Amino acid sequence: MSKAIELAAKDLNPQGGVFCPSEKAGMELWSGHPRVFLDVAKHGKVKCPYCGTEYQLKAGEQVHAH
Repeated sequence: MSKAIELAAKDLNPQGGVFCPSEKAGMELWSGHPRVFLDVAKHGKVKCPYCGTEYQLKAGEQVHAH
């Protein structure tokens, strides 16, 4: 199992999430799966349903998304 991609609060978009595939995960955007929004702020960790990449907030990060 690969390690989760750790994100700072500043890495999230205004809605508190990220898109996958992601350059942060070392993925080539043109050759990946369809682009999906992943809500990291809701639980602090989320797994992409297409590729299984996990994204999580770094310890101590605070998200102020609306």
